[in-house]
Amino acid sequence: MSNQNKMIRPLSRGLHGDVAIPGDKSISHRSIMLSSLADTEVHITNFLHAQDCLSTAKCFAALGADINFLTDTELTVKGHGLHGLHEAAGILDAGNSGTTLRLMLGLMAAQPFLTTFTGDASLSQRPMGRVIKPLTAMGARIYGREQNTKLPITVVPAAGKLQGTCYHSPVASAQVKSALLLAGLYAEGATTVVEPYVSRNHTERMLAAFGVTPECEGTAVTVRPVQSLIAPAEIEVPGDISSAAYWLVAGSIIPGSRLCLHNVGVNETRTGILEVLSNMGASLELRNQRESCGEAAADIVVTASRLHGVTFGGSIMPRLIDEVPIIAVAAMLADGDTVINDAGELRVKETDRLQAIHDEFNKIAPGSVEIDGDTMVIHGGRPCHAAEVSSYDDHRMAMSLAILGAATAGAEIQNGDCVNISYPEFYDTLARLAD
Repeated sequence: MSNQNKMIRPLSRGLHGDVAIPGDKSISHRSIMLSSLADTEVHITNFLHAQDCLSTAKCFAALGADINFLTDTELTVKGHGLHGLHEAAGILDAGNSGTTLRLMLGLMAAQPFLTTFTGDASLSQRPMGRVIKPLTAMGARIYGREQNTKLPITVVPAAGKLQGTCYHSPVASAQVKSALLLAGLYAEGATTVVEPYVSRNHTERMLAAFGVTPECEGTAVTVRPVQSLIAPAEIEVPGDISSAAYWLVAGSIIPGSRLCLHNVGVNETRTGILEVLSNMGASLELRNQRESCGEAAADIVVTASRLHGVTFGGSIMPRLIDEVPIIAVAAMLADGDTVINDAGELRVKETDRLQAIHDEFNKIAPGSVEIDGDTMVIHGGRPCHAAEVSSYDDHRMAMSLAILGAATAGAEIQNGDCVNISYPEFYDTLARLAD
């Protein structure tokens, strides 16, 4: 990853144009994973060709799946059945991708061979115990640094079949839930995950597309063991609403802007940002609503408007947790205060995003952001000035700081190229829309 700083200049006019939103990162990961467990070829389009998803592709190719990229965003995947993975010749590198590592821990826990994972410096500091603990209770044998919570991590074949479980997760986490559901495909008996709130459900929807029917009741999801997966011939990945979020906010806060965002995934477990922005007074119009492979998509037209502060938290947080940094940008330019409660999950992302928002946003608008435990208060409308800020090698912080700088007085972002993790075209798109 480049360590170059990125200069963002303040915009003198609004943003205008059309944006084809890159493929959803969560769905791109899962399309590779489940296709690698089937035995017929799957044609995947609008795949997110970014570092995180390529880490998943490389891992499954090393485990024996036939993965063939036709273009950057189009590929075919053919596995050798649910039990067709084989031991990799070397260590699997998950890069910066928590999704790759956590979901694969669930899958590898059920395999009859040894697997060792590594990752980059950031991923090596992220907590894996929240996945490893319930998998161990199912009979998995997983070993890592710092009491089996940190990379490198080795998965040793279980003594027998994994045992189904009913796990009450203390956090609403799609990665924890997905790891257990994937392990549950191989387990003895049913596997149920109960969450405090419903987290994003891309794994459940993708399993249904592969012939597995998860049982969903309230905040509980159950899978039962299967003999095989039935792969769809085609998977069209919708655009990632987390990537669209930067343009939703930029189009709302930069005067004179009007943008049309094409093919945005609007899965109901991901649309918290649309609700919050609408409550803030944003002008958002959904057009051409449709569905592909169980996932809803739409085009969204956003027009600049005057925003005002809001308060949110609780059950909506799992539906917008990755979008909190860019929502905080909207709050900086809004009238009045915005209060974000129950934001503790931000502390265990690529960086401590709660602290990072406080430290870096206050460099641009001093006194704008206060944090108290898991609550963040943003005072909108404070004077802004150009500043050098840190991305912490966190793609979502870098893009949020870029939009904040463009909408105010400019910014110089340290290690700004980390956007390649999820959105390599981000800066080029910003420049095009500003022309």
